[in-house]
Amino acid sequence: MRHFCTYFDSNYLLRGLTLYRSLMKTGCEFRLYVVALDETTLRTLTSLGLEHLEAIPLTELEAWAPSLLVAKANRRLIEYYFTLTPHLPLFFLERYPKLDLITYLDADLYFYSSPEPIFTEMGKCSILITPHRYPPHLKAQEIYGLYNVQYQSFRRDPIGLACLERWRDQCLEWCYDRVEDGKYGDQAYLDEWPMLYGVHLCILQHRGAGVAPWNWSNSTITRRGDEVQVGGDSLIFYHFHGIKIFSPWFISNGLLDWGMMPWRLMRWFYVGYLRELRSTRRLLTRNGIDVPMRDRFIRGGSIGMTTMKEVLRKAWGQATIG
Repeated sequence: MRHFCTYFDSNYLLRGLTLYRSLMKTGCEFRLYVVALDETTLRTLTSLGLEHLEAIPLTELEAWAPSLLVAKANRRLIEYYFTLTPHLPLFFLERYPKLDLITYLDADLYFYSSPEPIFTEMGKCSILITPHRYPPHLKAQEIYGLYNVQYQSFRRDPIGLACLERWRDQCLEWCYDRVEDGKYGDQAYLDEWPMLYGVHLCILQHRGAGVAPWNWSNSTITRRGDEVQVGGDSLIFYHFHGIKIFSPWFISNGLLDWGMMPWRLMRWFYVGYLRELRSTRRLLTRNGIDVPMRDRFIRGGSIGMTTMKEVLRKAWGQATIG
């Protein structure tokens, strides 16, 4: 049994549930623990009664770690969400003493095959992290961190716990959506982990894990039907970072800042993912739950709809998918 944790609010509800459904399709035996960041998310997840998912309210995490409330008062909402990240694995390891290993997932991941090869590569290491794998033309992006906080595993041992506690304390002290003194959000702190943890740290080498808008061009991707190979490895998961859903029929894929994929490959990834989001929405509708298939955007710590001018500016040159 594999144990995963994540968090999301109602803006990412469709993505988070689609992540869950993708894990189900892989045949992996798992439990997904979700910190619901608002009442809508908690109510929805609770009403669905999903067999392999357990949701807890954000207030429960905050009661467990009261120092979070101090941080909540001095940073924007998205920055507060970043601050939560290292707390989740610590919370669930303490909540469930029999857990030996827990893995944090970003809610906008989608699994195409079992994550078991990742756990095999990790072996007996205490920590696993995934590199950004930037291609040469995006090397300047390394100021945001060499590793991506998208998929990380921590073992219940002195090194795994010490790593989480150190990272938690760092994020409580400073976790902002800007680059400053070698720091960026919750992410750039990982840059020092190879030096700190040495052989106890696994830097994931599997090319099919952590495929994303910023690194797809750094590997040869081949597709035969639904079988996709990335650098000779089977595709495990893709990180759908940066997509914006303006309606069920229009999506900004977020690739413009990184480099556009070949059309056929882009359709396979992004049209396929949009279909899965629609399927998740239909599942909710059948259960009497109405979740609009459009995004709200975080601006300055508050959530509101962008103007049409902003929508057109952000979406210009990106794919229209119907």
